[in-house]
Amino acid sequence: MKPLSKNIIIFIVAIVVIGAIFSSYSLKDEKPEEISIGALVERIQNNEVKAVAVSDDDIEVTMQDDSLAITRKEADEPLTDLLTNYGVSVEQLKAANIQITDKGARDYIFGIILPSLLPLFLLILIFWFMIRQMQGANNKAMSFGQSNVREASDKGKQKLTFKDVAGAHEAKEELQEVVEFLKNPKKFVDLGAKLPKGVLLMGRPGTGKTLMARAVAGEAEVPFFHISGSEFVEMFVGVGASRVRDLFSKAKKTAPCIIFIDEIDAVGRQRGAGLGGSHDEREQTLNQILVEMDGFDPNIGVIVIAATNRPDVLDPALLRPGRFDRRVIIDLPDIKEREAILKVHANNKPLEKDVDLHRVAERTPGFSGADLMNLLNEAAIFAARENKKEISAKHILESIEKVLLGPERKSYVLSPEEKKVTAYHEAGHALVAHMLPNADPVHKISVISRGSAGGYTLKLPIQDRRMHKRAEFIDDIAVMLGGFVTEKEIFGDVTTGASDDLKKCTRLARDLVTRFGMSEKLGPQVFGESEEMVFLGRDFHEKKNYSDKTAQNIDEEVSRLINDGLETAREIINREKPYMEKIVKILLEKETIEKDEFEAIFKKEE
Repeated sequence: MKPLSKNIIIFIVAIVVIGAIFSSYSLKDEKPEEISIGALVERIQNNEVKAVAVSDDDIEVTMQDDSLAITRKEADEPLTDLLTNYGVSVEQLKAANIQITDKGARDYIFGIILPSLLPLFLLILIFWFMIRQMQGANNKAMSFGQSNVREASDKGKQKLTFKDVAGAHEAKEELQEVVEFLKNPKKFVDLGAKLPKGVLLMGRPGTGKTLMARAVAGEAEVPFFHISGSEFVEMFVGVGASRVRDLFSKAKKTAPCIIFIDEIDAVGRQRGAGLGGSHDEREQTLNQILVEMDGFDPNIGVIVIAATNRPDVLDPALLRPGRFDRRVIIDLPDIKEREAILKVHANNKPLEKDVDLHRVAERTPGFSGADLMNLLNEAAIFAARENKKEISAKHILESIEKVLLGPERKSYVLSPEEKKVTAYHEAGHALVAHMLPNADPVHKISVISRGSAGGYTLKLPIQDRRMHKRAEFIDDIAVMLGGFVTEKEIFGDVTTGASDDLKKCTRLARDLVTRFGMSEKLGPQVFGESEEMVFLGRDFHEKKNYSDKTAQNIDEEVSRLINDGLETAREIINREKPYMEKIVKILLEKETIEKDEFEAIFKKEE
């Protein structure tokens, strides 16, 4: 509707302009008097003529009172001869001030040709503009099936290399081989090695898959094209496949080169499921990707790097050898890698001398590279808010809690009764965690609201763990129930503050039984298989591969683990009640207890 109204407005404006031009030529403020040659002779003889201008056959007469009159003479006959034949004397001719001018080419163009051609020119201009608009729409329609691939360019930007990416050493080694293959293929070809066709980067969100691809672009001295998987999918069937063909066609012209497809799971999901045109479109797009990567027409010198955080949903044909030959896992960083990542992100941030990035890395297990970048950014915001010139350790520790638990809710003030219940609840968590040998040490206890929590107990492991023992899970269940048991033992009632703890411990107990095979009663078995069921699309469901009697045994075993955790927490809380009261007293006075102060409570008694 908008282009149509725009064209109508332009057409109306053009009509107005044309009308104005015609009116300027057709209307005159004063119309000259038309006289005959005899009247002209009479006026010259009566000395009423001031000047006579002759231009070809047109005669313009200016009277003594400056009025104008016009007349015409015969062609090819001089005016002086004509007036002499009419009896005008030489003196009268001199007094008439006759001036003879010839119309030049310029006067002819501006006086005759241009006024007649200008309206036609304006009409042609208007039609040309409208046709161009229509052609632009047609061009867009014709380019609908073209890919919006972008080529990475280092012009005006700092080149990113593997040196700028901390950690992920194994991933960098795998990708470094791809870069070397592109730079010096002869070294590999002499040994019979073939260029890998695809590299799949797999890892959790925020671990640096896209960053690693940018580093490959900086290392490889070849064209690097990048596109998102969602840019292939449209509502019209066949558009995605057309864009895939266009993408690989552009890449083949500049081979050797690299294509990076981010979030490939948008088009690479398993085929044969789903209803509707959008799923048909996705499947056709995937089919075209499979053919382009390894079909009858081989792609020589084109390497496809793709990234996803959901490799479990990808189609098996996409993962077979010849398509994505290499799968590079980019996992969460360990403590050394976290420290290295923090140093990279701290390069442009002024830190105080007391800031120990190793200690920060110790307090951030499970943080991804994106989390660590966000952590230092939040610390810089805290420092700027306080008008500081440098970032202190206090700012960084505060940002850790903000990233983990959410912002501090200063406006949410607990009543004295709620504050007391929260203090006992958090003290119960901390006391049980301290007394159990396999629980993580307590780093901080607070009754200051953060996020949706009224208070929190921050527990962090001493070192990174890839594997967990059954004893650790059993102690964790007891720690989660410590707040619930404390409320019941101290106040004789429970509150909704333990709802999140109960949900987590129930999930952990069920995982112990059904996923980890750590149930003494049911033995080392896995119950239930996660699979994708189709119902108006694709979704995850659990396939029940056990009988109803086994389901009852699972429920009984989950209840037993939770009840054992309750008894363990109750025994510790009743036995160590003096410690409980000391922790609660400090919390009610200071609202926060740090690790050193918390451990000092037990050291004094010892």
